[in-house]
Amino acid sequence: MSKRMGVMLLAVMAFLAAIGTVKFRQIKAGMAMAASFQPPPEAVTTIAARAEAWPATLPAIGTVVAVRGVTVSADLPGMVEEISFESGRAVPAGQVLVRLDSRQERAQLQAAEAQRDLAHANLDRARGLVAEGVIAQADFDKASAEHKQAEAKVGEIRATIERKQIRAPFAGVLGIRQVNLGQYLNAGEAVVSLQAIDPIYVNFSVPQQELGSLKIGAPVRVSAEGVAGQSSGRITAVDAVVDEGTRNAQVQATLANPDGRFRPGTFVKAEVALGVERSMVVLPASAISYAPYGDSVFVVGDLDGPGGKAYRGVRQQVVKLGGARGDQVAVVSGLSAGQEVVTSGAFKLRTGAAVRVHNETQPSNEAAPKPEDN
Repeated sequence: MSKRMGVMLLAVMAFLAAIGTVKFRQIKAGMAMAASFQPPPEAVTTIAARAEAWPATLPAIGTVVAVRGVTVSADLPGMVEEISFESGRAVPAGQVLVRLDSRQERAQLQAAEAQRDLAHANLDRARGLVAEGVIAQADFDKASAEHKQAEAKVGEIRATIERKQIRAPFAGVLGIRQVNLGQYLNAGEAVVSLQAIDPIYVNFSVPQQELGSLKIGAPVRVSAEGVAGQSSGRITAVDAVVDEGTRNAQVQATLANPDGRFRPGTFVKAEVALGVERSMVVLPASAISYAPYGDSVFVVGDLDGPGGKAYRGVRQQVVKLGGARGDQVAVVSGLSAGQEVVTSGAFKLRTGAAVRVHNETQPSNEAAPKPEDN
C-alpha cells in the first residue's frame, strides 16, 4: 500500500514539474516578445527649424494706471443737498459734483456782509473826521482794522460755502457714486472716484540685466484679453531703484487711450521693441509643448531599435522661448537651425516613439496671420 502511494506521489510531482516547465517557457517567450515589441509609428507633421532675423523685443506683464486718479471726497461735513453727476460719465475740470447743505453759512454770510457794510461806513466817516482833526489817528486806525476784519469774515464764510460744493479737480471719467441724496457726509468721506484715462500709463517690471537695453522713447506694444487689437506707446520713465527682493525695476510707458479701451487696473501684456534684430530659430507655436517645468519640442531623427535596427523616432528637447509673432515663436536656446521638429501630433509622443511623417497638411506658420471671418 505504501509503495503504491509513493509511486502516485512521484507521478504527481513529475506532472507538476512538467506543467511548471511549460509555463516557464511560455512566460519567458512572452517576455522576450514584449521586449522586442515596437509600437506602430505615430503620424505627425514636421518642419525644418530655420533661423530668421527676429526683432529684439522684451515681453513683460503690466498694469494700467491712470495719469491722474483720485477719490473725490468731502472737504467739510454736511448733508448732501444736490448730486449733479451720473456714474461713469466724463466730466470737465471744475464741474460741481455734489452740493452740501449750506443754509446756515449763507445766513452767517448775510450777517457778516451787513457788519462789513457798517464797518465800511464807519471807516469813511472816520477818514473825514481825522482829516478835520476831530478824532485822533488811533480812532481812525481802529475803524480801519474793524473794516478789514469784517472783510475777512465775509471771505471766510464765502470760502466755507465754496468748500461745500464738491468739484471735479480735473477732467476725467467718474466711477460709481458712493453717496445718496440726504446722506450726512463726514469730512474726508468718499463721494466718487475720478480717473483721467487719456493718455494712460502702463507700469511693468523688467529684470535688472535688461535695463541697459531700455531707452526713454522706446516703442511699446500693449495688449489685453478682451480688448481688440494692440495699442502703441513709448517708454516715458524708468525707476531709479531696483527692487532688492525681485531684482526688477519698474518701467512706465505712456499711450493714447482716446476710446477708453484700457481702464486703470487692467492686466496687460507689454512688449518693448529694443531696436535691433537677432538671429533666432523660428517654429510654429503648435510645435511647442508647454509645461510648468519647462517648454520642449520633439526632434525627429534616426534612433537605434531594441534589435539594433535603426528606425525613425523622436526625442524630447527642452528649449528656452523668446517672443511670439503671429503663429510663430522664437527659440532662444536648445535647438539648432536645420533640425526636424514635430509641428502637430506631439501630444501623443514620448522620447523614443516611432513616427511616420505626413506633411501634406501643415499647421499655420504665418508671422502676420489673417484669419477668415466665419
